[in-house]
Amino acid sequence: MSVQPTIEPCLQQRYVRITNVRSDNLVEFEFSIGDPTLNVELVLPYDQYRIFCARQNAKELTPEQEAQVDYDSLKWRFGQPGVHQ
Repeated sequence: MSVQPTIEPCLQQRYVRITNVRSDNLVEFEFSIGDPTLNVELVLPYDQYRIFCARQNAKELTPEQEAQVDYDSLKWRFGQPGVHQ
């Protein structure tokens, strides 16, 4: 059995995706490390969001990556990709 090399989380690309900007200057966003489809939802004031992104060296998801995240979430919600109930 061969051992697959792993990439340490600290070396993997980090991603952010803004999901909402609230009127009270809070930014709701998703943050992921390595795989954009596995993310956590966070909320920060706008200035702190900018600092967070800079410290994490996070990239914003491309439209294609956003579509993949949305498509993947359908599998979790409905059991099959592309199925809306």
